[in-house]
Amino acid sequence: MTDPAALLQAARQKGLRIATAESCTGGMISAALTDIAGSSDVFDRGFVTYSNAAKSDMLGVSQTTLGAFGAVSEETAREMAEGALARSAAQLAVSVTGIAGPGGSDFKPEGRVCFGLAQSGRPTRCETVDFGPLGRANVRKASVAHALALLAQALGQTGGQFGG
Repeated sequence: MTDPAALLQAARQKGLRIATAESCTGGMISAALTDIAGSSDVFDRGFVTYSNAAKSDMLGVSQTTLGAFGAVSEETAREMAEGALARSAAQLAVSVTGIAGPGGSDFKPEGRVCFGLAQSGRPTRCETVDFGPLGRANVRKASVAHALALLAQALGQTGGQFGG
């Protein structure tokens, strides 16, 4: 897993602040970052928006998007990340929305998680990862690890789709 301390140091060196917008992880990404002493100079805030109403009220996710694509979609992840960026003092925001389980459907199976990454001055990126039916706790842990890796990539710590 990406080292949260190294991630925070990379953001610190670039003068960037981070925000999170979380649904299925329920604040676990924020917790991973704020477990590090001194994180307050980099971590601005986290939004835990578990319900559709919270996604709309706190992050500005449109009812049209939620109605057309559902909460577990790249479209919603995009609006969550962009909403977190717009409603914070951060220049980098990651979002996560998915089905941790148990349950799901043929269309949206357990373990499907959508991620968004918004950064000031750059296009928002989104992706969907199917972790599979690992069980609720493991899907959530995998989602946190993936979100931290996306932040690290955005900060130039590793290569990959979100690098830069």
